[in-house]
Amino acid sequence: MATKRSSSSSKLVTVVLLFVVMAVAAEAVCNMSNEQFMSCQPAAAKTTDPPAAPTRACCDALGGADLDCLCGYKDSPWMSVYNIDPKRAMVLPAKCGLRTPDNC
Repeated sequence: MATKRSSSSSKLVTVVLLFVVMAVAAEAVCNMSNEQFMSCQPAAAKTTDPPAAPTRACCDALGGADLDCLCGYKDSPWMSVYNIDPKRAMVLPAKCGLRTPDNC
């Protein structure tokens, strides 16, 4: 009985954590929403050669983003989840006419 209760508790914790992660993902990160982030994905995709040029929507999103904050994610495993090549992503600000932070 204790094992069954423990298993149910583990499942509940997993579901709650999943909802928390989904809620965080829906929120803006570094002043960029998920939609804005995804507008830049084609220009930084690691599976597209050559990558697409950044769209106006991407450049507008980067213009309002905290670029120092975004550069902190350049070594994040989340880049692979979104099929982002960090080297391509780090040159997007310059392609949009924005100053690339020194930490990029």
